[in-house]
Amino acid sequence: MRFLVDAQLPRGLVGSLTKTGHDVIHTLDLPEKNRTSDHVITAIADEEERVVVTKDADFVNSFLLHRHPKKLLLISTGNISNRDLETVVLRYLPDVVRALNSHDFVEMGRATLSIHA
Repeated sequence: MRFLVDAQLPRGLVGSLTKTGHDVIHTLDLPEKNRTSDHVITAIADEEERVVVTKDADFVNSFLLHRHPKKLLLISTGNISNRDLETVVLRYLPDVVRALNSHDFVEMGRATLSIHA
C-alpha cells in the first residue's frame, strides 16, 4: 500500500511502514516539507494513489465533505510517545491494509480500529 504521512506524525513511522513492504513518504520529503498545505497533500495523495495518514481533523472534514483525500487513515491515539505510536500502528497494520482495500476511511486508536462509511 502507498502512504503519505502528515507532519504531526513522526518521520520514524516511514521507516517502520517501509520495512513492512509499503511505499511511504512523509511531508518532510515534499518540496515544502512540513509547510505543505493540506490541499497540496491531498492532491499528491490522490494523484499517486496514497493513503493520507494523519491526526489532523481538517483531513476528516475534507473527506466527509468532498471525498478528498480519496483514502484516509486517521490516528486517534491522543498524546503518545513515538515508540508507542509505532507499536500501535504496526500491531494494527495488517487490519488497516485489509480495511483500506475495501473502504476509504479508517480510524485507529490505541486499542481500536474503526471503519467509517
